[in-house]
Amino acid sequence: MPAKPAKTTVPSSTHEVQYAFFPYARYTSVVGVHTSLVAFTALFLPQTSLLLWPSFADSDRPQSQFQDALTDNPVITLAWIVAGLVILQVWWAGWIRQWCFEYTSRGGTSDEIKMNRYQFDRGRFSRLGRAAVFTSCVALVFHAAIVLFGAPSASHLPHTFLLAIVLALLSAFAPAYALGSPSFSSDTSSFITRLNWTRLFAELSPRNPIERALVYPAVASLLGAWLGALPIALDWDRPWQAWPLTPLFGGIAGYIVGSLSALSVSALKWLTEENIKREQSEKQKTT
Repeated sequence: MPAKPAKTTVPSSTHEVQYAFFPYARYTSVVGVHTSLVAFTALFLPQTSLLLWPSFADSDRPQSQFQDALTDNPVITLAWIVAGLVILQVWWAGWIRQWCFEYTSRGGTSDEIKMNRYQFDRGRFSRLGRAAVFTSCVALVFHAAIVLFGAPSASHLPHTFLLAIVLALLSAFAPAYALGSPSFSSDTSSFITRLNWTRLFAELSPRNPIERALVYPAVASLLGAWLGALPIALDWDRPWQAWPLTPLFGGIAGYIVGSLSALSVSALKWLTEENIKREQSEKQKTT
């Protein structure tokens, strides 16, 4: 009988399976590093522009040199952030997919785990390519949505499209790489993938730590970008109000908050589960 192919979806059908395994210590450290690097990418990577060419800040609206590097040319700021996020999100999505594999491989025989590991490693680059294509498509959809929400349609096209790429990287790339990109194929695997995406991003119903690590940051980044657009309407005429700086940093701040929220919720649920198990074990010893 042939070995079963590697699984990439996250099981969540029973209470026991959901909390049977998850590397919380590793998850905490990776989330801490990841969110710190995302913040560094947003705030400090654009400072590299000062080393390449001088700033031409408006003398009528003075601000710090740190702010000048971020606001002097929004397109360059966006380009630096996109470059940094591409690397960070590939690294983060790799961790998520690794946890998916470990989550679904428990309970199998050693031969099945070896075969699943072989299939897992062999399909890495093809899945990465499909995730990149899907993220590009999502960026086009986000670009159209941002324009419909009031962004300039005839001007600032590079600004809007780079913002759409940032939001797509934050919200769509990791789920597409870890869970698989949704498609309209009629096979069973594609149908299950569509159901997972519908449950996670339409119903907003994550059932385990891996799913929360995907859903919370994605939703929070879009919400943060929407809230970040509000200061643009204020009649303050400040350089940091240039399009699309406030939605950009609002989306990144939302992503960081969402990632930390997912970690906190998962940790609380895990501690609750451990406490219940300990109480049940003590009751069994006394009876």
